[in-house]
Amino acid sequence: MAGQKEILEKAKQSIIDLDKDKAGATAKEGLSSGIDPATIINEGFIPGITQVGDLFDRGQLFLPELMMASEAMKTGSAICVAALPAAEVKAAKKVVIGTVEGDVHDIGKSIVVSFLLAHGFVVHDLGRDVPLDEFAEKAKEVDADVVGGSSLLTTTMEKHKVWIEKVKAAGLRAKTIIGGGPVTEPYAMRIGADAWGENAVDAVKKIKKLTGLA
Repeated sequence: MAGQKEILEKAKQSIIDLDKDKAGATAKEGLSSGIDPATIINEGFIPGITQVGDLFDRGQLFLPELMMASEAMKTGSAICVAALPAAEVKAAKKVVIGTVEGDVHDIGKSIVVSFLLAHGFVVHDLGRDVPLDEFAEKAKEVDADVVGGSSLLTTTMEKHKVWIEKVKAAGLRAKTIIGGGPVTEPYAMRIGADAWGENAVDAVKKIKKLTGLA
């Protein structure tokens, strides 16, 4: 049977290889070998997705590859998260995220979700074309640490201001972050968002900062 170091390296490489089947199999192998699920995520999958993110930032990988890496990450990390003790899951930071009403684009948002799951966040994905009231309602229901919104259309971008105001009006403690094609950092700051995610990798970095994890 492979040792812990070898399995963790295999987990890392499965993400770099964009291989979701290998990621899932390695997660199961690690758990059956007695490796702590958090260790598999933190010392295997996360170093892999970090390397993929760096390659994406440098223009050496492109969106299709990033999507494949996120799917591999989602597959492997989901198996590990399911094996975490209930107390660890309860203590994890919670993120509510969705694509705003009127916008059905969710590729970027889905990649962010995959990365967040891999980093140990509990994610409540509202999906796409989300009614603006739902952001605050779900955040209140789960006592979210962060609420995130995405939009790819200039015609839906202005809706971020509405749901952010609803979160604030509800007196919630959650921080807010927005992103998507037409969204810029100056715009995010102007409408009162706490952060702006330039892309999926950057969004996760910002969410970790907002929750005190970075």
